[in-house]
Amino acid sequence: MNTIDFPTDLSAIKQRVASVDPVAYGKTRNFLCGAVTRLSPYLSRGVISLPQVTSAVLENYTVFQSEKLLQELAWREYYQRVWQVKEDLIFTDLKQEQPEVNHHQMPEAILHAATGISAIDEAIERLGATGYMHNHLRMYTAMLSCNIAKAHWAAPAQWMYYYLLDGDLASNALSWQWVAGSFSSKKYVANQENINRYTGSNQLSTFLSVGYDAFQNMQVPDILKARCPLSLSTHLPVTDQLTKKGQKLFVYNSYQLDPEWHKGEEGTRVLLLEPSHFEKYPVSERVLQFIIDIARNNIPEIQLFTGSFHQLIQAFPSFSVYYKEHPLTKHYSGIKEERNWMFPEVTGYYPSFFSYWKKCEKYMR
Repeated sequence: MNTIDFPTDLSAIKQRVASVDPVAYGKTRNFLCGAVTRLSPYLSRGVISLPQVTSAVLENYTVFQSEKLLQELAWREYYQRVWQVKEDLIFTDLKQEQPEVNHHQMPEAILHAATGISAIDEAIERLGATGYMHNHLRMYTAMLSCNIAKAHWAAPAQWMYYYLLDGDLASNALSWQWVAGSFSSKKYVANQENINRYTGSNQLSTFLSVGYDAFQNMQVPDILKARCPLSLSTHLPVTDQLTKKGQKLFVYNSYQLDPEWHKGEEGTRVLLLEPSHFEKYPVSERVLQFIIDIARNNIPEIQLFTGSFHQLIQAFPSFSVYYKEHPLTKHYSGIKEERNWMFPEVTGYYPSFFSYWKKCEKYMR
């Protein structure tokens, strides 16, 4: 997997949706060379929706053939539902405290791709270069950071989010917590044999070359002991010279880039980049440019506005303001519209994905 391409034009994105093979996905998704969909950046950014992907897949495949893919898509929606209910609590240990935490900093070996586990180090380098990391390698990286290096999950999770084109705050934070044992019943660990199997590596004699019983009392390997504070920032662009059209203001953000939203309707379209958001949840230059490119390439006449929501609507005092519901838009005001849900009937908090999925399954039949 040397070339990782995430086009930003809608025709290429739709072609990627049409080419999804849920059967191959179900059989190979855990392998580094598996038939993953490469749709996550577009789902995270709201360019396409979970029901869109579901409908496209079920045009050519049965629910039975597609079940594993549908279940993985539902994980994404499950995390959003948890976020809706728990709000900022998802950025803390949600179910119980993460066990065996030695520090709340960043393991230097993770930061510098120098863990000594070649598949993980290569994945970290690839993440920095491309904005992509295979989901199984995200689990391995989180496992190494939290359960072997014994760092609290929050700093390394923020580090990973910074680089991910598909950065989704709920999926990222809760997945790290699932691995670390603060949003699951036990910590996730993988040994070198497991890593070799799923990544195609053939590394031997590492500190992970042990049986699973050895993880119980494993000491932090010397290579993972060094730690440092995490310092990340985002440099936002200047606001465009705004032009006004019609009497409706359609507000987009980094999670709401749906090119079909009110398509063809007269109005002013603005991509809102709030400094307060990016100070709290910084992203890399590559991620920011990806967001801007998607907006400019697919939403006609969209304009950039760097500032607060309040400052934006002050510039459009007589306009009707439209936006989509999201945990990050609670401070917006105007006409709030629903997101497109895969399972709109299943709302509220479920303590585990499988209790949530059991409720969802009846709507797949």
